Amino acid sequence: MAEQVAAMCEQLIKAVNVMMDAETSQIYRLEALKFCEEFKETSSLCVPCGLQLADKAQPAVVRHFGLQILEHVIKFRWNNMQQQEKVQLKECAMQLLSNGTRTILEEESHIKDALSRIVVEMIKREWPQNWPDMLTEMEALTSQGEAQTELVMLILLRLAEDVITFQTLPSQRRRDIQHMLTQKMENIFSFMIAILHINIEDYRKQVSVARAHCRVAVATLNTLAGYIDWVSLVHITFRNCHLLEMLCLLLSEPELQLEAAECLLIAMSRKGKLDERKPFMLLFDDVAIHYILSAAQSADGLVVERRYIFLKRLCQVLCAMSVQLCSLGSDVEVEIPANLSKYMEAILAFTTHSSQFLKSTTLPTWGALFRHETLSKDAVVVEMATKYLRVSMTNLVKGGFPSRDDNPSCEYSRVDFDSDEDFNSFFNSFRAQQGVVLRSACRIVPLEAFQIAAEWLQYQIASPVDAGDVTCKSKTAEGLCSLLSPSVVQWDAMTVFMECVVSQILKNLEEEKLPIDESMELLQAVLNYDSKDPLILSCVLTNVSALFPFAIHRPQLIPQVLYKVPRTRAVKNVRRHASSSIIKICRDYPQFILPCFDMFYNHVKKLFSSEASLTHMEKFSLMEALVLISNQFKDFAKQKAFIDELMASVVADWTSDEMRLALWDPVAFLSFVGADQVVTESQSTDTDTVSLNRGRLCFCLYAMLAVVKRAHWPADLEEAKAGGFVVGYSPAGAPIYRNPCTAQFHVLLPNLLALIRTHHSLFMPENMSRLSETFSRAHEVMDAEKNVVLGLSQHSLDIYVSPVYRSSLERMQGFFTSVYENCFQILGNAGLSLQQEFYTIERLAEGIAGSAFVSLDHVVRLFLRQLVLSCPQEYYESLLCPLLGPLFAYMMQRLNVRWQVINQRTSINQVTQEMLEELLVRLLTREVLDLLSKYRCLWLHNALNSDICDPHEITLGLPNSVVEISMGLVVYILYMQFHLDSGTSLTTKAFVLAVKTISSVVGGNLLPEAVSWFYTSVLRGLQVHGQHEVCNSTLCQLAMLIYENLRPRYIELRTVMTQIPNISVDALDQYDKRLMDPKAQKLGEKKRKDQFKKLIAGTVGKALCQQFRKEVHIRNLPSLFKKPKPDKDLVQSSEALGLAALFSPEHDAL
Repeated sequence: MAEQVAAMCEQLIKAVNVMMDAETSQIYRLEALKFCEEFKETSSLCVPCGLQLADKAQPAVVRHFGLQILEHVIKFRWNNMQQQEKVQLKECAMQLLSNGTRTILEEESHIKDALSRIVVEMIKREWPQNWPDMLTEMEALTSQGEAQTELVMLILLRLAEDVITFQTLPSQRRRDIQHMLTQKMENIFSFMIAILHINIEDYRKQVSVARAHCRVAVATLNTLAGYIDWVSLVHITFRNCHLLEMLCLLLSEPELQLEAAECLLIAMSRKGKLDERKPFMLLFDDVAIHYILSAAQSADGLVVERRYIFLKRLCQVLCAMSVQLCSLGSDVEVEIPANLSKYMEAILAFTTHSSQFLKSTTLPTWGALFRHETLSKDAVVVEMATKYLRVSMTNLVKGGFPSRDDNPSCEYSRVDFDSDEDFNSFFNSFRAQQGVVLRSACRIVPLEAFQIAAEWLQYQIASPVDAGDVTCKSKTAEGLCSLLSPSVVQWDAMTVFMECVVSQILKNLEEEKLPIDESMELLQAVLNYDSKDPLILSCVLTNVSALFPFAIHRPQLIPQVLYKVPRTRAVKNVRRHASSSIIKICRDYPQFILPCFDMFYNHVKKLFSSEASLTHMEKFSLMEALVLISNQFKDFAKQKAFIDELMASVVADWTSDEMRLALWDPVAFLSFVGADQVVTESQSTDTDTVSLNRGRLCFCLYAMLAVVKRAHWPADLEEAKAGGFVVGYSPAGAPIYRNPCTAQFHVLLPNLLALIRTHHSLFMPENMSRLSETFSRAHEVMDAEKNVVLGLSQHSLDIYVSPVYRSSLERMQGFFTSVYENCFQILGNAGLSLQQEFYTIERLAEGIAGSAFVSLDHVVRLFLRQLVLSCPQEYYESLLCPLLGPLFAYMMQRLNVRWQVINQRTSINQVTQEMLEELLVRLLTREVLDLLSKYRCLWLHNALNSDICDPHEITLGLPNSVVEISMGLVVYILYMQFHLDSGTSLTTKAFVLAVKTISSVVGGNLLPEAVSWFYTSVLRGLQVHGQHEVCNSTLCQLAMLIYENLRPRYIELRTVMTQIPNISVDALDQYDKRLMDPKAQKLGEKKRKDQFKKLIAGTVGKALCQQFRKEVHIRNLPSLFKKPKPDKDLVQSSEALGLAALFSPEHDAL
């Protein structure tokens, strides 16, 4: 036997060395691995070989393999071992714990981990029933030295992880072990705290083995972290929070502070009854807050990884303390801590830290304190709000890019972010969060906030422009600023600050308290400020928009604003900003601009007359602004006359013979826009005829969209009546309005539909062949849009690095995309704006079907949503059903084919292209499901029997076959479930939609084959997605809904059920009996659900990572905690119950 073991050990050692040798070929490595695995599975020498290989005289890799063999034996052979073999193996394991390791500082960590897991596996199978003295034996081991103490801590930690955190045991064993742990927790905690205390004291004495004591203390803290998360709060707060106090003291120990902070974080993040969490306020006492504040204020310095991680944990501890403070302060009578100022100073220390990540971590805490009903009124918090506002002036400034060295944050950013793009994305989110907190602080100290903002703005106006060094300057716009120039980042930060402050002042201060005079001085200063730099001009425009609300109190400044904003001249982005600013002002304050309307309109006319002074974008933006103001006329005739005048040139151009010829004929259209011409890079693209034609076409579409989208009747019914906007009432009594732009829209609509139809025809082969070589790829997805789909879109760090469209091809792609989207935007907004007048247009359904629905491959989802949501109910059947029925049927067919192609791929050649195709199909699937879920509530009109159907569960259908189309939608949804990612919100949405749709049609007459297919499809869904809890719950609900509603009429469902693997036929018979027999006892819904889940459990599929894993079987042991039922019969018992005495004659008087 000994010779066999020695020989086998020699072979195993060779195999392990072959596997671990970097020079070994793949073939030999696989052969060695196969030999080792076969030995673990089949050999009877596993235990003696494992023990011999685990001897501490062996190399670490060999010892680790020996311990792995022992763990494998316990996991997979324990149930077949004799009791004596189990005892012997347990004794050997304890012997390894006792003297089978080297000293604590010499031993490898993976050896300790493997050894602790062996013991934990035995504990999971035998404790407490068959190993009642386990904890006593562990405690005895700690007296043998630091190495054994550390191993005991590892064992306790791994046990808690397996039982509580990962729950890798059967439920009965887990309950037994957890119950015993809970019973013994007071002793366990006292034991761990004592170990921690002893080793900390010895470590501080700087004895010869101080490092060993430090290692034990670290292990103990890690083990405590594994228990603090779930044990009763009583154990954490025992002896007046002695543990928490000890952890706070350890924050000053560099070797232990990280683990101590993690324990504190877990403790302070605990939920539970508020009364039980009261003791956590101890951390606001003098000693604890002193150590926390000291650690926080010494935060900045050299970037050392462990130290930086500690700072992150400490910052999270402070944030968790605020959560406890705010919750206790709201619901439990807890006084505001006397050391609140020190606590907030600690938070402020992290808010002023160089690390942008640490700054962002504190934001939720500031927001909670500033919003708290009680704390926000405290003098300390009020004072700190002003300090925070000052600090925000620095934090809002974008700086700290990992690739640069111009900011103290850069070094920390190199630890936290992989690239400048990652940092840029983070900072945009960080700044948005700062804005939320800033607005909360402004509610506390509004006037102080405005004073700070005013000083900052005045300082920026007075400061000269600093474009920065060479690395900041643009490559193509020398002398101008880039996004990283010092002046731009300051202006940008100040603008964000100003917007936050002004918005809150206007909301929270009474009119008489508003700083109107000061704000008017600021607005005047901004209007007078002149800069040639486009990025700074963009910030100036934002400040004008932010301060404009104050101008309504000084109307004399309004004309200056209206003159200033449209005259802004710079690069395209700034022109776009100016246009959106004027629209925003006219949208939000039209009643205040109305007195200046004539002046503004005349000014716009002058600008329009000088064609070179305005771009098309600026022209239609000014038209949109004028329409917004005209809504305040509240006079239909006057507003219609104005719109007629405003749109006269557009109507004339759009309906001209030249334009009509181009819009109705694909060949003429391609020639009109120049897509059939070869263009060289040296050729001018700004002044040629086709470029002007494209500009004319885009301007007409944008102008139409502006008028259709913005022209509206008064919101007040009486004002609408007085102005002549109401033309009648619907049968339900709702007013029917008329829109002043309707007449214009009717004139423009025929050519609009023709353009949509022509655009669809451009994808036909004969028209694709007419594209010139330059524009042969004009209909492909633009690179920018590809990046968006792939998730690669990033904000450019320099506005001048690349123009919007760099080549003729990209310009043409942008043109086609813009034209197509604008056409559908106009149609969609027409339904929302014109309402009844749009849906009563003669032959509208035929017009849309002959244009927008000519090609079902190119239907814009936004148009469909607007079309349906604004459609009056009386037009559902005549308009919506003929359009949406064929669309849904086609989309089901198309998406199913596309998903099959994707799922059948076996190799990936062009990775990016195939990823793009899959993501586009996924996005389209999401859009269609969203479409179905949005429109389901509108299907009431087509119900077969409104008295039976729930109004919320009505399906859409064609006039002649509602149930048929409803079932078609169900088929689509059930098809989609096989193609979606498991566990996503999209998958869940599909299942929920299927539940709701099927609910509405189960009362109809269905073919048996259809019923069987529906039910089988749901069970297949469980096979694909059932391993995910959310999907499992929804699919089980869906399966139960179908079975319980249709089983009484369709016996075919039972046939499907009998095909489920491992189903209990007897249990199925009982379930059917309760379902079919009206006299049978009905169970509650929860019990029915549980029974049904057990019936279909065989259909639930496993995740790929679980399918080939060898099962670990842990047997249940007799429960120690179940109380036996009493045997005696109370009725036959001779013991007097007192009932006879209660009814004795002595009590008759009662």
